Amino acid sequence: MIARTQEEIEILREGGRRLARHVRMLSEMVKPGVTGEELEAKAREMVEADGDIMAFHGYGKFPSGLCLSVNDVIVHSPAGQNGAVIQDGDVVCLDFGIKHKGLYTDHAVTVIAGEPQSKDDVRLVRGVFEALALGIAAARVGNTTGDIGYAVERYAKKEGFGYPKNLSGHGVGKKVHEEPHVPNFGAPKSGEKLVEGLVIAIEPMFTLGSGELYVDKDGHSYRTKDGSRSAHAEHTVIVTKDGPEIITKE
Repeated sequence: MIARTQEEIEILREGGRRLARHVRMLSEMVKPGVTGEELEAKAREMVEADGDIMAFHGYGKFPSGLCLSVNDVIVHSPAGQNGAVIQDGDVVCLDFGIKHKGLYTDHAVTVIAGEPQSKDDVRLVRGVFEALALGIAAARVGNTTGDIGYAVERYAKKEGFGYPKNLSGHGVGKKVHEEPHVPNFGAPKSGEKLVEGLVIAIEPMFTLGSGELYVDKDGHSYRTKDGSRSAHAEHTVIVTKDGPEIITKE
């Protein structure tokens, strides 16, 4: 969407603050022994207490409100149905969205449960957040979606991470997913031009392997073909005349 009024911007900001708080509280729950069902229940509880709506539940027949993707699962695993029991050292992505006063925001973080299993896992999680910061920095009026993708891809190649090409960021606001697509690869000045007021979700996804994926038998969860671990980070951003504004923050 293009946020054209101050009222729309304030609704997005408040929704983003609420979502960031939810995701922080959920990430603090990620410990060995915690289940996907417990995280889903807490997510529902928090959103209902605020009088908001879970954005993902029922979207494209998705059965959960929270995506809980562990280790070789990179995105879109339904927390309430995937049977996940978090183990020590698991690389855990929480991807969540809410609808506040009619407008959507989207946010994801990756954390390691308990003690990391390897330095590569730590490097992977740190790297996906560093790439997110670089992608956001490129979200300026006059730049393009290709500039964002190029910033993310260049970082992935420099650090030796795999990155999927069949998943991307997206516009957000009036719907869960809108145009434009915001890929995690690209060429400078290619793709859609970024205009003032554009609301987008920027979301790098990295793996320790090739980056090639397949959809699991549940029809939702994307897994790495080589079984390598993966990480995902996402913010909802408004492109302003003064630069990108991250709204999914407390």
